[in-house]
Amino acid sequence: MKSQDIAIVGILLAVGAIARLIATALVPSPIVPNFVIIFYCLAIMLIAPRFKEALGIGIVGGIISALISHSLFPPANLISEPLGAIVCLGVFLATRERIKFAPALATLIATVVSGLTFVAIVMVLVMVAPGMLYKAFTATSLYAFFSLMMFTIVLPTSILNTVVAQILYLPAARVLSRGRA
Repeated sequence: MKSQDIAIVGILLAVGAIARLIATALVPSPIVPNFVIIFYCLAIMLIAPRFKEALGIGIVGGIISALISHSLFPPANLISEPLGAIVCLGVFLATRERIKFAPALATLIATVVSGLTFVAIVMVLVMVAPGMLYKAFTATSLYAFFSLMMFTIVLPTSILNTVVAQILYLPAARVLSRGRA
């Protein structure tokens, strides 16, 4: 990756972290755009890195998310965000020549994968956790918990991320194309 690309990724991840902190402070709700995901997806779509580079972007996004998260288990971001980044790269590369809204599709699928991975990790921790928490959950209640998290947080957040990423992609791509010409 060129140093210019590294700078773009760094700036976008920093903006994403700041925007996420501001959004969660202004809107005390679990359903706000996840700007870290939006901006690492933008970085991936704008520079089209190789697989290992996209994985690295996801790892850095996961570290940022884990540090600023108010979720049940912030370290789960260290797995969910790299997966989201890899999915974003794959979907974007597969669709960018064929679909006008490839940035939206890539961000949507990346956010869903990241969110569902996060929820699955939390569920596994609940299942293996000793004591009362494990005893309180049955298979049915775990399925209900997973469904609740998916439909009340992951899907609305995915939709918000999709809209924001698509809106930001075109101006960002124009700015970058001028800088590289």
